Parts: sequence; C-alpha cells; structure tokens
Amino acid sequence: MILNKIFLVVLSFASTFFLTSFKSNINDTISDFSLLNTNNKYVSTLDYKKAKGFIVIFTCNHCPFAKLYTKRLNDLHKKYLKLNVPVLAINAMDYLIYEDESFEMMKARAKKDKFSFPYLHDKNQEVAKQFGAEHTPTAFIIWKEDAKWRIKYSGSIDDNGENPSIAVSFISKAVDELLHNKSVTEPVTESFGCRIFYREK
Repeated sequence: MILNKIFLVVLSFASTFFLTSFKSNINDTISDFSLLNTNNKYVSTLDYKKAKGFIVIFTCNHCPFAKLYTKRLNDLHKKYLKLNVPVLAINAMDYLIYEDESFEMMKARAKKDKFSFPYLHDKNQEVAKQFGAEHTPTAFIIWKEDAKWRIKYSGSIDDNGENPSIAVSFISKAVDELLHNKSVTEPVTESFGCRIFYREK
C-alpha cells in the first residue's frame, strides 16, 4: 500500500505527468467522428443509432496511470451499453514518438486485456483536438441535445486510481444524472495522466 502511494506521488512529479482540469468546454458541441478500431473496422458515432450519449476515454498503451483502469472501463461499458451510453476509448498519443502506441501495439493490448469496448486510433489527433484532450486517461461524456453532441462532463474517471474497490465513479454519477434528465452536479474534475503531445502541421 505504501509503495503504491509513493508510486502515485512520483507520477505526479514526473515530467510527462501533470495535473489539469477542463473548465472551458462544458456544453461545447462535438462533431460526429469515425476512427479505426483494433478489429480493423471503422467505428463511428453514427453507428449507434439509439445512443443517448457516449463515455469517451482518451487513453493509451504506455501510461502507468491509464493501465489501472482496464477493468473499470470494461465494467462501465457493460453497465451502460444496454442503456445506450457506450464507452469509446481513443488513443491519440503520437505513435511517431512512442513506439508502443502504434496501431499494432494497440491491437495487442486490446486482445491481451480483453477490451469489451472499441479502442480507436486517432491517428491524426483530430478528434482529441476537438475535445481538447490534454492527457491520458481523461474522460468525457457527450450527450445528445437538439440533434447535437454536447460535452456534459470532463475530467477523471473516478477519485481513486489506486484502489477501485473504494473509488467513487464520477462517470457513473454523471451518466446516471443525465439518464434521469438531471444536470450533472460535478461537470468538471481534475485528473492525473500522461501528456498528449500534438504534432505540428
């Protein structure tokens, strides 16, 4: 337990890790997007005709903090897919810099960790830019309002990366509120993660 706490403290001070919060994008609109899944087929938001919203997670292969959430993402997808709010995981890491973020490595990880949700390759980083994603893991909830997708939540998946058994799920709370036609009471939270470096055009 002590070693795990030390590990998380070290992460917070490492050069590729930082603390951030998204405060300017709640209720911004997101355009429909289509990205290549690890099954070699494209997945689009338009494929989900009955979707009320999406849980969009920007994640990657190499980030130690992102690796803590595999089971929790599978559980979220299982719980909310049947309520028409599926999980879409997106990797926008620069695979030209990080060798283990290649599409082939994404496929290997999805198979090894038995992802039940789509794991999508944002090769040109355009979708991540649209969301304003800055690091992994970062969670967004987008919701259909007036035929448009609007961001209703951004930040952390939950409040305890180290111990899922006592973690409070910000995602579940926000989705449940939206499903009951309520406003999200905590639309922005802070989260740790590995920085997404964007390539210059």
